[in-house]
Amino acid sequence: MTIDGNSIAGDTSFGVINPATGAVFAQAPACSRAQLDAAMDAASRAFRPWKRDGDARRAALVACAEAIKARVGELAPILTQEQGKPLARAAEEVIGAAVWLQYTASLAIPVEVVQDDANVRIEVRRRPYGVVGAITPWNFPVLLGVWKIAPALLAGNTMVLKPSPYTPLSTLKLGEILRDALPAGVLNIVSGNDALGAWITAHPAVRKVSFTGSVATGKKVAAACAPDLKRMTLELGGNDAAIVLDDADPQQIAEKLFWGAFSNSGQICSAIKRLYVHESIHQPVVDAMATIAAATKVGNGLEAGTLLGPLNNKMQFDRVNELVEDAKKHGGRCATGGAPLAGGGYFIPPTLVTGLGEGSRLVDEEQFGPALPIVTYRDVDDAIERANGTMYGLSGSVWSSNVARATEVAGQLECGTAWVNQHLAIVPNAPFGGAKWSGIGVENGPWGLLGFTELQTVNIAKA
Repeated sequence: MTIDGNSIAGDTSFGVINPATGAVFAQAPACSRAQLDAAMDAASRAFRPWKRDGDARRAALVACAEAIKARVGELAPILTQEQGKPLARAAEEVIGAAVWLQYTASLAIPVEVVQDDANVRIEVRRRPYGVVGAITPWNFPVLLGVWKIAPALLAGNTMVLKPSPYTPLSTLKLGEILRDALPAGVLNIVSGNDALGAWITAHPAVRKVSFTGSVATGKKVAAACAPDLKRMTLELGGNDAAIVLDDADPQQIAEKLFWGAFSNSGQICSAIKRLYVHESIHQPVVDAMATIAAATKVGNGLEAGTLLGPLNNKMQFDRVNELVEDAKKHGGRCATGGAPLAGGGYFIPPTLVTGLGEGSRLVDEEQFGPALPIVTYRDVDDAIERANGTMYGLSGSVWSSNVARATEVAGQLECGTAWVNQHLAIVPNAPFGGAKWSGIGVENGPWGLLGFTELQTVNIAKA
């Protein structure tokens, strides 16, 4: 672990499983309460000098980006072994983390002048909270860690970060890589089980919590923050709907739809999880996507040619299988896939399921895996109502040969991000967050940066 700029072993450890084999391949340190207190103390002591010099913070973020770029070849294989994604996608994630750091370093923290006359000058400034507690998930541990690290540190906060116990190694390695780029105590990275996350959210040193994960855990985080009135940003789950209008060309959109649903084996909070297709083109869309699925190699992420890796953990593997079996029992038909692959590991091939509607678990729940229900509709207003008929509201997309028409429909989706003729187009300079149960607050862009600050009004009398 990284505590106060030092490499710290745990008093105990826990096993990390390679999802391509289902076997433990490494041990990670388990942070004790005393070690967490030491990390919080280090972050608290580092806060005062760190918040004073914005130029130094900006330069440090650039140095962090350069340090990551220099170690991509070292970090990416660790990420593949513990998370499962293909090595090329792991390298993309690591490079993306460097890009996010570089972009964030370019952002300004504004001072707004609301009045300036002969008598008074009133400024609205942004100031950091102090110590931020960050908790990250297992699907994109490096990138989503940097989504929190970069804006929090640029704003002048310090941080104690905990990765998922399923994918601790790449984040611990990230802490090692960034040690020389940051003053001691500014970024502390500790690992452990879910109890450690509860300790962080309840710790009195923490003034803001930034959490990415499930809705159920997000509600627990919110409840834990309430007694101490900790501020929080919650980026939670989604059941994202894509609507294909009747004038779309199935052959032209099939590949984008496929990867919008199945990238990272469907383990993306904003992936397509329900696909509504007009009845007139439903079968051509299914056929075109099934052709792509058949040509997509599923396997160990370290093997050449692998395009989709395993599910990250057995709990998720069992859940997706359960949802697919439930779909079959309730009239669902698998155009592709439908059963786990033999030979060990948590492998499920891309599974396209037709014949379902609302009321089926695979349609109503967030599957977070490579199983996609393709649902027919006749009237676009009905499709919009069905897309919005859930407590989730992370993202969605609309597909059409008429961009203006699709844009008008996209504007009616109740979600944080609405894409037109694309999906998963997530960029560092636009806010990302959810409506309804899909989150509170946003990440990325100047909006995400300002989420790590609180307002201070400075009222200066001139006479």
